[in-house]
Amino acid sequence: MSALQKRNTSVSISAVDLFCGVGGLTHGLQQSGIKVLAGLDVDPTCRYAFEKNNAATFIEKDIRKFEGPELSSLYPSGDVKLLVGCAPCQPFSVHTRKYRKHKDQRQDDKWGLLNDFGRLIEEVRPEIVAFENVTPIRKEDIFADFIGKLKFLKYSVYQVLVYCPDYGVPQKRRRLVLLASTLGEISLIPKTHLRATLGCAGETSLLQTEDYERLPPCPTVRETIDDLPPIAAGEVSETDSLHRARRFKAKNQARIKQSKPGGTWKDWDVQLRAPCHQKPSGETYTSVYGRMEWDKPGPTITTQFHNFGSGRFGHPEQDRALSIREGALLQTFPEDYDFLEPRVPVRITQLGIHIGNAVPVRLATVIGQSIQKHVEENTHG
Repeated sequence: MSALQKRNTSVSISAVDLFCGVGGLTHGLQQSGIKVLAGLDVDPTCRYAFEKNNAATFIEKDIRKFEGPELSSLYPSGDVKLLVGCAPCQPFSVHTRKYRKHKDQRQDDKWGLLNDFGRLIEEVRPEIVAFENVTPIRKEDIFADFIGKLKFLKYSVYQVLVYCPDYGVPQKRRRLVLLASTLGEISLIPKTHLRATLGCAGETSLLQTEDYERLPPCPTVRETIDDLPPIAAGEVSETDSLHRARRFKAKNQARIKQSKPGGTWKDWDVQLRAPCHQKPSGETYTSVYGRMEWDKPGPTITTQFHNFGSGRFGHPEQDRALSIREGALLQTFPEDYDFLEPRVPVRITQLGIHIGNAVPVRLATVIGQSIQKHVEENTHG
C-alpha cells in the first residue's frame, strides 16, 4: 500500500491538462473541485480564453518538446498527481475517414501525439490519468499500445463509451473516456440523467425503476438555447457579440426555409438538392443540411457547427445555422465564458474550431467527480 493510500486526512488533487485548447476539460475539472495547475497547447490563440476563465497557467508548447522534469516541476509536493488530455481526434474521427478515404491517416502530423502522452506518463508517473477521445480510436494500434503501456506501468485501466446526454450534455455525442489509476480500481460515476423520457437516441437504459424516479431527463436543445434573442442569418445580437450566425447564400436560404426539424434534404424541392444528393451515396447523407429538434439533444458539436451544410446544425425554427454562442452552450460552456479578448475581431471559423474541439464542460465535470470519488475511497481509512 502506498503512502497516499495510508492517509486519513483529506487529499488534494492537482492536475495538468495536455492539449488544453480553450479550457473545456480544465473548466469542468475545476467545477468538480480539482485544482488544474496548467494547460499545455501549441495554439497561442487559445491562451486568452484558457487563462481568463480558469485559475491556471497556459503553456504554449508542443507536447513533443515537453519533457518529464518540466511537467513534474508543476506539481506541488504531497498532492495526488492527475494528468489529463484529449489528444487531437481528427486522425481517428469518422468524419476524417469518410472524406479522406484515400489518405493514410497515420501520416497525419497529429497521429503520434498519443505516444507523447504515454511518454510523459512513464516519465512522471502521475497517480491518475484521464483521457477523452472519439470512439473509433479503440480500433487503432496506437491506442492499444497506449493501454499496454499503462498496464505495464501498473495502472488499473478503465474505459467506457459514453453517450453524453446520460451525463447532462445536450448533444448526441458519443465519446471514449479512459481513466487509469495506481491507487486502485477506478470507474466513471453512474449516469446522472435519463435518456428515454424525451426520445433521446441511443441504447435502452439499464437503470433500475428507482433510478428513473430519481434522475432528471436528459437536456434538450430547447432548454439550452431557447432563451437567446432571435437573430437572422448574417446578424449579430446587440447584447452578445458571439451570438452571431453566418450569412447564407440565396440557395441555402431557400433550403433552410424548406427544412423541417428532424427532417432531411428530401423535404426540399428537387431543384434545391445538391449534386451529391443525386448520387446513390448521397442517400446516406441525411443529417447534412438538417434542422435540430427542440425537444431532443442536439447533434454532436463539431468544428463546423456554424455551417448549415456540415451537419444537422440548422436552428429548430429560425432560418439560420447555429450561432457561436449556441454552439458553446451546447458544449456546456457557461454563458459568460469569455472566448475573445476585448477589441479583437470575431473570427467565426477560429472560434468554431476552439469550441468544437473542446471537451464538453459538463462531461469534464463528471470525469472530475469520478476522480474525486475514487481518490476519497482509496486514500482514507
